Amino acid sequence: MRAWKFGDNIDTDAIIPGRFLTINNPEELAKHAFEGTRDEFAKKVQEGDVIVGGRNFGCGSSREHAPLALMGAGVKVVVARSFARIFFRNSINVGVLPVVCPEADKIVDGANVSLKIGDGYLEADGKKYTIEPVPAFMQGIIDSGGLVDYAKNLKEAPVCTG
Repeated sequence: MRAWKFGDNIDTDAIIPGRFLTINNPEELAKHAFEGTRDEFAKKVQEGDVIVGGRNFGCGSSREHAPLALMGAGVKVVVARSFARIFFRNSINVGVLPVVCPEADKIVDGANVSLKIGDGYLEADGKKYTIEPVPAFMQGIIDSGGLVDYAKNLKEAPVCTG
C-alpha cells in the first residue's frame, strides 16, 4: 500500500469540494477527490493505497461524501495522528478504516505501508509505528463493508431464543 501524505487540519472540503455534493456514487466522487488540494491524486491513486494525515484529519462539515470519495478511489485505510470525530464515524459507516497513529507525521509520502492491526503497529518503509487498537466491533463493521451491510448481516443472523 502506497502512502499519500497530507498535513494537519485537512478538512472535508479539501477531500471532496462542496460543488460535488450532488454526487452520491463513490466512483464518481473519487474522480474529484482532493481536487484543488492535490490534483494528481484522483488520476494516480491505486486500489489499496493509504491516506496519511496529521492532526484533526477530516475536520469541517459532517458530509459523508468525503470518506465515500476515498472508498470510491480504492482507499480502505486512513492513518492520522487524530481525526475529527464526525469524519472518524462517517469513515466507519461507509467501510473506510480510520487508524490513529501518534507518529503518523513521520511517515513519508509514497512510503510502502503495511498494517498489522492485530499486532498494534503499522510498518512504513521498514519502520514500525504504534497504532491505537481497533475494537473488534469496529473491525466487524469495516469487514462487512460499512454499517448498513453490518446491520443487514446482523438481521440475517440466526437468533437464539433459548
